Amino acid sequence: MRKTWAAVVLAVIVLAAPPAMRAQTGDDAADKNAKQARAALDAMVQALGGNAWLNMKNQEREGHIAAFYRGQPDLGTMKFYDFHAWPDRDRTEFTTHRDVVQFYIGRKGTEVTYRGAKALPQEQVDEFLRRRDHSIETAVKVWMKDPKTILVYEGQRMSERHLADQVTLISPENESITIQMDTQTHLPLSRSFKYRDPVYHDLDTDEEDYANYHTVDGFPTAFSISRSKNDEMVRQIYIDKVSYNQDLPADFWDIDAVAKKIKK
Repeated sequence: MRKTWAAVVLAVIVLAAPPAMRAQTGDDAADKNAKQARAALDAMVQALGGNAWLNMKNQEREGHIAAFYRGQPDLGTMKFYDFHAWPDRDRTEFTTHRDVVQFYIGRKGTEVTYRGAKALPQEQVDEFLRRRDHSIETAVKVWMKDPKTILVYEGQRMSERHLADQVTLISPENESITIQMDTQTHLPLSRSFKYRDPVYHDLDTDEEDYANYHTVDGFPTAFSISRSKNDEMVRQIYIDKVSYNQDLPADFWDIDAVAKKIKK
């Protein structure tokens, strides 16, 4: 209530001032807000591991994915192993035999099975790239470095029973990423963004919620990730094991080499 009242008072002062002073007051308020947003994001980066997180070589996760349809579980869970290397290399292996492998390298998506390699459906590729382009990692390593990106501190919100600082980043292309961070630990609790549905042209919301943090190799890591579309659960990701900065084989990102290894 105090914050709301303060905002009203500030607006009245700005409107009552002469035009030149009004512009200066508005600029000062916006600059102060942007600094507060940046401070919250900087605290998040430090909580995640600071420079070690910023310079991370790669990440490997092992766990299970549960799919949901209309908010209800769909066909149990699926085992997965995924690998990520900044900025644009992702590899996910499915099944206990790890004989279905999906690559997202650059802007292309490829699936490898015993039948060989083939391009993934473009709709699936677009969805994956959309999430990668709006990830917390991209927000910090790309958007925050662009002087044209607007940072907006939106105050504190409740997020899954946690009090959170909410910040929205707005890119020069007028896209946005909203991040909620725990006010105590500064760790991210959620990331969301809106996009235009390519078919129906509706404005959809993609959100990820992060919980059950454990520190692995010095990096606080969310072992539970919930993914929602328009407030409806679509995926639940359960992490069993995580490792960082692994020395991967030289041909690890070679799609042809992987195709040769999978039994026909």
